Amino acid sequence: MQKKHVAVLMGGWSSEREVSLSSGAGVIKALEELGHSVTPIDVKGSLPDLVAHLVSAKLDVIFNALHGVGGEDGVIQGVLEMMKIPYTHSGVAASAIAMNKVLSRQIFKNHGIPVPLDKVITFDDLKANHPMAFPYVVKPIGEGSSRGVSIIYNEDDYKKTLDQWTFGDQILVEKYIPGREIHVSILNGKAIGAVEIKVENGYYDYEAKYTPGRAEHLMPAPLTPDALQEVLKLSEKSYHALDCRSACRADFRYDDTIENPTFYLLEVNTQPGMTPTSLVPETVGYYGMSFNQLVQDLIDNARCDIKTGS
Repeated sequence: MQKKHVAVLMGGWSSEREVSLSSGAGVIKALEELGHSVTPIDVKGSLPDLVAHLVSAKLDVIFNALHGVGGEDGVIQGVLEMMKIPYTHSGVAASAIAMNKVLSRQIFKNHGIPVPLDKVITFDDLKANHPMAFPYVVKPIGEGSSRGVSIIYNEDDYKKTLDQWTFGDQILVEKYIPGREIHVSILNGKAIGAVEIKVENGYYDYEAKYTPGRAEHLMPAPLTPDALQEVLKLSEKSYHALDCRSACRADFRYDDTIENPTFYLLEVNTQPGMTPTSLVPETVGYYGMSFNQLVQDLIDNARCDIKTGS
């Protein structure tokens, strides 16, 4: 295995900064154990400062451990494309589209992938009236890690959401899908496996995702063989519909309360977490790939999307 000089980008400017720092710490440890030369970079200054740092570091590859706005929405990917430095995870277009729940869902619909009934409204619209019957879900259009997501069961939930909303004027509202929470890990276009998430109180929000013991992970997901194959197939279809690469995670609600149980795709995450509670490392680990092997695979498949001449 060729040893490389790898910079790990972590931290960032988004509301997911602490998650990114946790992901980055795990990746740094793995890279050092693998024998690579590692330069940790806490991204918190300006983009010009970051570019200057990357130029002076003389890197072989970037491990992108950033999450949220600026890190997984195509911005940092665009910078690295211009600098011609190979980087992990998806490219500019796939990252930008996946981060935008409205654009990505339109693509999923065009490819015949079921998604919840939804609509885009303004915050003033939400203040004026309920956009649909209880229960429904309110989401920011371009956030990750369930930041800003609220399930509106009643008037108290509605008033609380209005009071706490800080995610801009555009809001995605969707019909609440009863049933089960299923997440599928995809690596290099192949769906590896599915995990079911159970949260005793509430739903799979930011705290449940990153607080050990807050959520139960059922691995493998207790699905029938036919249902498992269906959700794996839908995950791979969504991955290719967005032209993703490397590691991704597809998040579903599975409504098995109806006569014909249906999987509904909520989103595809192109920068899945690498924290101690993250689902992609857990899933690939169940099927025999260690965390260090996952990190090495991501490094081996790092690249730029723009082809350059010799």
